[in-house]
Amino acid sequence: MKIGVIGLGRMGANIVRRLMRDGHDCVVFDKSAESVEKLEKEGATGVRDLAGLVKALEPPRSVWVMLPAGQVTSETVDALGDLLGRDDVVIDGGNSFYRDDIAHAARLKRKGIHFVDVGTSGGVWGLERGYCMMIGGDDAIVRRLDPVFRTLAPGRGEIEPTPGREGRDERAELGYIHAGPNGAGHFVKMVHNGIEYGLMQAYAEGFAILRNRCADALPEAERYDLDVADIAEVWRRGSVISSWLLDLTAAALARDGALSDYSGYVEDSGEGRWTINAAIEEAVPADVLTAALYARFRSRLDHTFGEKILSAMRQGFGGHVEQGPAAAKQGGGA
Repeated sequence: MKIGVIGLGRMGANIVRRLMRDGHDCVVFDKSAESVEKLEKEGATGVRDLAGLVKALEPPRSVWVMLPAGQVTSETVDALGDLLGRDDVVIDGGNSFYRDDIAHAARLKRKGIHFVDVGTSGGVWGLERGYCMMIGGDDAIVRRLDPVFRTLAPGRGEIEPTPGREGRDERAELGYIHAGPNGAGHFVKMVHNGIEYGLMQAYAEGFAILRNRCADALPEAERYDLDVADIAEVWRRGSVISSWLLDLTAAALARDGALSDYSGYVEDSGEGRWTINAAIEEAVPADVLTAALYARFRSRLDHTFGEKILSAMRQGFGGHVEQGPAAAKQGGGA
């Protein structure tokens, strides 16, 4: 399938690479000419502007937008609306707010252009592991794009289907779902990221408790000089709390048990805030997710070992480099 891709950052470039590996023809654009040239050398067709990208595709065109949420994505979607034709498709694979998706879809629909929102999870590891995708849009258009989603998704791999799933949509077992109409894909991804905040905070607090068990204020008989790197490693193997986030934590601790290169300053990319707002609208108690978001706010005031654990996980799964004032060696998704 021939597809245009706009935005060649950490995830966008690897999405292009994974598509090309499976035989898809990619036309790429980014404001960075260097990023375009790099993928041209790997087999993509590079263009210098949006008009060139649209011209290089044949109707019905499909264009994947992989840009930061907010103004830059809205402006790009609107610009594509002026360039594309009837029955073409704009796919927003970033982390846009679901209400923005609804507005984008309505504006494009007036011109006969389709819109699909794709919540994309996988970070910098997606090229090899594949991307988990949560999709919103018209069913016929989502099915038209199925070859793209199948390529990008992880596939079944070694994970057995959950017992009792017989007769259900097999796409969930491959790593992608059609969640519902426009906005549903990014809504599900928004909640995914809110949960991610909570999981990460739980690990951060737990490891901080372990590391501080040798504090002088404790009775001498109860002080333990615990090796948190070894504890992370053993928890990876058969424990109830094993996970990919724990794998990333163990890797960071194995490199440096003190996490010296991390400031403890933890960014948030917005989805956690949106998740809490949705919980308020629905009158759903979200104590843990709210506390996890507030913990990130607090991390910008001073930095604990637990916050360094959060920074280490964010860098591990997403390549995020925190931008805190003390992060000279570092540098910020989820």
